[in-house]
Amino acid sequence: MKIRQSIFGAAMVSLSLLSCGDKMDYHEYTAFDHSYIDRNFEYVGGFMTTIYNDLDADFGNFSGAMLSSATDESEFSTSGNAIEDFYNGAWSPANPRPTIWKNAWEGITYCNEFLDNWTGLDFPEFAMNKDYEKKLYQYNNYKYECRWARAYFYFTLVRQYGAVPLKTHNLTGAEEAALPRVSSDSIFAFIDAECEDIQDSIIKDYTDLGDMALASPETGRANKYAVMALRAQAALYHASPLFNPTNDVKRWYKAAKACQALIDSCQAAGKTLAKTYSNLWATDFYSNSEAYGEILFARRVGASRTFESYNFPVGYSSGQGGNCPTQDLVDAYCMTNGKSINEQGSGYDAQNPYANRDPRFNMTIAHNGEVWPNDLVNTTHTTLETYVGGFHGRPTTSYATPTGYYLKKYCNPSQILRTGYQTTSAHGWLTFRLGAAYLDYAEALFQYFKAQGKENAADETNEEFKHSAREMASKTRQRAGIPSFNIGISNDEFWESYKNERRVELAFEGHRFYDVRRWKEDGEKFMNIHRMEIIPVYAEDGTTISSYTYTTVSYTRGNGKWLDKWNLFPIPQTEIMKSGEVLSQNPGW
Repeated sequence: MKIRQSIFGAAMVSLSLLSCGDKMDYHEYTAFDHSYIDRNFEYVGGFMTTIYNDLDADFGNFSGAMLSSATDESEFSTSGNAIEDFYNGAWSPANPRPTIWKNAWEGITYCNEFLDNWTGLDFPEFAMNKDYEKKLYQYNNYKYECRWARAYFYFTLVRQYGAVPLKTHNLTGAEEAALPRVSSDSIFAFIDAECEDIQDSIIKDYTDLGDMALASPETGRANKYAVMALRAQAALYHASPLFNPTNDVKRWYKAAKACQALIDSCQAAGKTLAKTYSNLWATDFYSNSEAYGEILFARRVGASRTFESYNFPVGYSSGQGGNCPTQDLVDAYCMTNGKSINEQGSGYDAQNPYANRDPRFNMTIAHNGEVWPNDLVNTTHTTLETYVGGFHGRPTTSYATPTGYYLKKYCNPSQILRTGYQTTSAHGWLTFRLGAAYLDYAEALFQYFKAQGKENAADETNEEFKHSAREMASKTRQRAGIPSFNIGISNDEFWESYKNERRVELAFEGHRFYDVRRWKEDGEKFMNIHRMEIIPVYAEDGTTISSYTYTTVSYTRGNGKWLDKWNLFPIPQTEIMKSGEVLSQNPGW
């Protein structure tokens, strides 16, 4: 939990929030470092950029594998990747997969450092500059950004570890090591209190600063909506079974109120769902008004082609196959008439399985027979061949898709990987967005009314909650052109339908990994995965493919058994040892 980078080094990091920033070794700051930094707006701004760079994003944190490949969303194309530890039992206190632990404590330490030492400056050397007031206005907002970021870091820790130490000021190494874990209730209370205290003080909208506007709006920074979104999502987690074993109805009420407040504030500001789902991760997500209207905070990373290289089809330039969607996820997409593929009257054809499906399917997943990516037209194989023996399938190509599909979401289809023609583009991790907020509200309100014994909880409203869970959960379906959930749906049916809608709408955004854990259900689905085996049927000439047969094949991960202890991560054994056993381990580890 110690600072790991030089503050002097941090000060020299680019102010651009599109940059990842390289990590450097750290030494405790000296008086010279401190005096150097507080001379200049840009140096303090560079320090802030370092904090943003510690926020989590998952563009392939495990050598290309995303956390989705530890769930039933995808299977990583290269066997032996560390992502397999999450389902083969190889993770442990000695192998704790501590990325969040490390980055969150580093970020918390930087936030405390800023709040303890770099607030209240006035930069007198720049007082005569014509942009002095504008820059001072932005600088004075940094303390609220810091408090939001610190609360967010604690959210990532509590959702992953439960109880953790609470550190609001930096300490000596020995003092810090001796900090005990405090309850998850205390961490959630801290997050809630911080967000409540700053939500009306932090800048509301960086595109509407009036006379304080800088040359270009820095929309990558946390604003009021990011604060309210964090508060709402943390409240939802706190109400969930993992942290609420007694199903305290007051927690569901609080979560529903926080989600409602966020949605009301967004609607008052004219924020709406993007008309086109895929615009949320288009290359202009940060400037497109349609996308910006839905995105409440996106963790920006530098322009690159790394994610595309990880996930473009094997057989295309340097494509590595990557995180290949499972048949389980494919089957979750309903038909355009709103019926699931197994429902009577759906019109689903098992031998033409991709016709008339929820449009989000084709925006998220690449399947056999389509052109993906756009540059595929410049190859000798102009359509994807994921069938057995196909150019982009197994066993023809090593590390080709093990499921029959490739990933589209978050990828730029126009990215070129060919040597001599290579391009790069910006990417943003969808941390908070309005579509997710609607689903969060629906879950919290449904569970609130269900806990009161309501038989059709999804349809319930009252004077406080005028929009039902069913209505709110239908909004993302309506955006996709899919009919709303039926009125009068039973509690059990709504809950299964809700989970499916959340799974589809938020696929590959990092939610599924934690949703199943906080619900304490469906973990066994991560252990039993399905793929599509596509066999070509050849015409009489023996070379022309006339049709395909589609067969779903199941396979088991690890020993096929989900362990309850996996709902929380193990505390790294090295941290327990450094604490002199003050830190305790999570149950079962």
